[in-house]
Amino acid sequence: MTPADLIRDDIRALRAYHVPDSAGLIKLDAMENPYPWPEALREDWLATLRHADLNRYPDPRGRDLQAALREAMGLPADMALLLGNGSDELIQMLAMAVAQPGRKVLSLDPGFVMYRMIALFAGLDYVGVPLRSEDFGLALEATLTAIAREEPALTYIAYPNNPTGNLFDAAAIERIIQASPGLVIVDEAYAPFTDQSFIPRLGEWPNLLVMRTVSKMGLAGLRLGYLAGPPEWLAEIDKVRLPYNVNTLTQASAAFALRHHAAWDAQTATIRAERATLFDALAAIDGITPYPSDANFILARTEPGRAGAVFQGLLDRGVLVKKLDGAHPLLADCLRITVGTPQENAALLNALEAALSID
Repeated sequence: MTPADLIRDDIRALRAYHVPDSAGLIKLDAMENPYPWPEALREDWLATLRHADLNRYPDPRGRDLQAALREAMGLPADMALLLGNGSDELIQMLAMAVAQPGRKVLSLDPGFVMYRMIALFAGLDYVGVPLRSEDFGLALEATLTAIAREEPALTYIAYPNNPTGNLFDAAAIERIIQASPGLVIVDEAYAPFTDQSFIPRLGEWPNLLVMRTVSKMGLAGLRLGYLAGPPEWLAEIDKVRLPYNVNTLTQASAAFALRHHAAWDAQTATIRAERATLFDALAAIDGITPYPSDANFILARTEPGRAGAVFQGLLDRGVLVKKLDGAHPLLADCLRITVGTPQENAALLNALEAALSID
């Protein structure tokens, strides 16, 4: 017997999600907060962990963590919360809960790759609606036409979008929610870096859910995502959640961090200021076109046919970014650059100038 005898053809045709080795490199490829845990809080955090009962299973509902999340994000009192091992697990739970032959998942392309991959894993058909080529904006009429034709069970809208960094028009999203026969999930993974959110609007539409993560605020190592929305929907989705899916150390650490969120808010403010500085510096470099961003990264386009060489030139100089050229037609010649510390950003710019100077 071989894998071909048992493994689905569409799974065998895939490549596993690749995470490059970043050892020894300035790591600007994964939209992480570049700042470490605040030193002033480390001892109190470790004291909290010393009281964690690791011989027992974690609280299956994460009640203490849920309370901290509710307070930190101002969730409407009548809305429910569901915790996941990162946003990826929540996307997987949503797919498992609705999966039936012929059902569709719709999203905007280019977008977060896991919407498509997890749809495929669950046996759902994926429908991608291209963004506008000139500015990566939401093509509203094309999206509404696709919704009417495909009748998706799930529609994902990243707000801001990954990998383009832009924030779609809120009125257009409202139209999509109203037109959708299934659930609409507004993915606010990059909420710390923008002032816009659909969290306060939960309950205005019965089919709206909002998904977030603590990864981008500086807690990527905890792998915690959360889904908010009407209790009747989350109660059904909760049925496919594996028991004890969020471990004890993650629950204790995230709850502690959220109760001291001012420290991470300060880091976020620094990243937002650095984003503006980095954008202006990139815009001043011949051969690079950066796109406006409401996230903690900037999408930049090289001259035609140069993305691969520029990516390798950066790598040769110790800087790792994300090469998106070839991932989608709209991303031809594009690199995605995470906003780092001032020192990391300066090193990136120096490496970029050097890489571009090579004929």
